[in-house]
Amino acid sequence: MADPPARIRALRDKLQAARDEFLAAIGDIEPALRTTPGLVGDWSARELVAHVGYWAGHAAEALHRAEQEELGTFGIGELSVDERNAVVARIAAETDWATAASRELSAYEAFIDGLVRVDPERLGDRDADGDTLEEIIAFDGADHYREHTLDIRAWFNEADPPEADDDD
Repeated sequence: MADPPARIRALRDKLQAARDEFLAAIGDIEPALRTTPGLVGDWSARELVAHVGYWAGHAAEALHRAEQEELGTFGIGELSVDERNAVVARIAAETDWATAASRELSAYEAFIDGLVRVDPERLGDRDADGDTLEEIIAFDGADHYREHTLDIRAWFNEADPPEADDDD
């Protein structure tokens, strides 16, 4: 496959870097503590990995819908963000660490695959909520991984996480 256009490469590279940082932060958590609640609210590292994996899959679906020229219907009839996060956390709590990590990897790979195939002209297309595809890619992807990397680092420091810098 040919290298994607520069704008797509930049989004891909930003996503890959943010995920690498997230995985490094998760990797710093002792394996015995990865299922212990309290990392972010009541969530353990397992729930957090499932959470970012869900949103990576959400972005992959948005990319697929854009490819099918159906992004305008994306988001119609979906649960609220809080409801989706609660469902993901409940399912993750009933799942072992390896399964949660495997599902996140699969979602991430689908996200990358869709991203490198997307026509850059589609990045301005809007979903049913009015968000552009590029905004979905950012906040479900790099921004989301970065936000939770800050949460993990704050947990290690027993501090409130700083605000993520959305300009990177």
